[in-house]
Amino acid sequence: MADTATAQGFEPPALGEPYLLTPGPLTTAYSVKQAMLKDWGSWDGDFRAMTADMRRRLLALTGDRKSEYDCVPLQGSGSYCVEAMLGSFVPKDGKVLVLANGAYGLRAAQTMKYLGRAHTLIDKGDYLPPRGDEVGAALDADPTITHVLAIHCETSSGILNPVPEIAEVVKAKGRKLLVDSMSAFGAVPLDVNDIGYEAMVSSANKCIEGVPGFGFVIAKKSALEAAKGNSHSLSLDVHAQWAAMEKTGQWRFTPPTHVVAAFLEALKMHEAEGGVAGRGARYTRNRDVMVAGMRELGFETLLSDRWLSPIIVTFFCPAHEKFVFNRFYELMKDKGFIIYPGKLTVVDSFRVGCIGRMDEHVMRRVVEAARQSLDEMGVDTAAPPATAIAERAKLAA
Repeated sequence: MADTATAQGFEPPALGEPYLLTPGPLTTAYSVKQAMLKDWGSWDGDFRAMTADMRRRLLALTGDRKSEYDCVPLQGSGSYCVEAMLGSFVPKDGKVLVLANGAYGLRAAQTMKYLGRAHTLIDKGDYLPPRGDEVGAALDADPTITHVLAIHCETSSGILNPVPEIAEVVKAKGRKLLVDSMSAFGAVPLDVNDIGYEAMVSSANKCIEGVPGFGFVIAKKSALEAAKGNSHSLSLDVHAQWAAMEKTGQWRFTPPTHVVAAFLEALKMHEAEGGVAGRGARYTRNRDVMVAGMRELGFETLLSDRWLSPIIVTFFCPAHEKFVFNRFYELMKDKGFIIYPGKLTVVDSFRVGCIGRMDEHVMRRVVEAARQSLDEMGVDTAAPPATAIAERAKLAA
């Protein structure tokens, strides 16, 4: 029997592999995988043209009509690229205010420690959003702060942080904004005409729906020029990578050629879907359908609807004595869906991603798989413990 998603243009995974309900790596289109079947010479003119095309297409997603920004791809995972951004755009005598409400903000603070550069931290715990007024108060209290780092979507909880609100305050206080948009860029608006960041970083294997292997920094050209000599690292020097690409069109060190080819195919599919707005609309629908279905089963979300991102959603684990997450995980995998463990420290949770090559029809199957898995475990209610509800009440307050 044909899957309804096929009629909508979404073929199921061709090799029968499970859907990846994670914040990336994620389920990719077969044509994206096929793009990796051809070998490319890293110094060849054809590959240099691919790199230039990729940079142009990424810049087109930013709304940069004045040609004030440029795109610099970098080999490595998202965390490599966050470290590259921090090490390149923050001067050795600079100071960063890191806004943390989960694992990735805390990782950025840890990165600053490794860099040996001054930083301070607003830590909101597992899920509370950093707000503009407290950022403004911190900047007023410490005039030595030069930069603010904000996490666009904190996937450890699934919260979409109020970056426009934060950006407005940072601009008003005369500081510079750095954005980790690893899991949001390409599906959540980050227009430079509305949010004048100094630099932002994202990755190939997130909302553009490519495969892992590189990330990219989009930054003001003036910031790229000023970054010369800042970096602590040869390979993570964004200015040096930019300067080399501007001069030769080449990556300084061996690029992930097959990954770039796949990403170009993914970018073309992203454009055909309607760009940021189209991709974001599909992910939002995925989230809404999945959350409604899971709530009908008795599951509760960590976050209220106001803060739910279209990227990934955190659910409390049921309080039922027969519910064991590892067993639930395996049952879901057997049914074709790989979910994500939780990262909360106070209560047990798990996460379900909404991104990747799937639509609302797939999400309805996810809910049905969850229902069947609960039945197989003998769990007749997915209601969370009272402690979980009490934690959520703190967010509402």
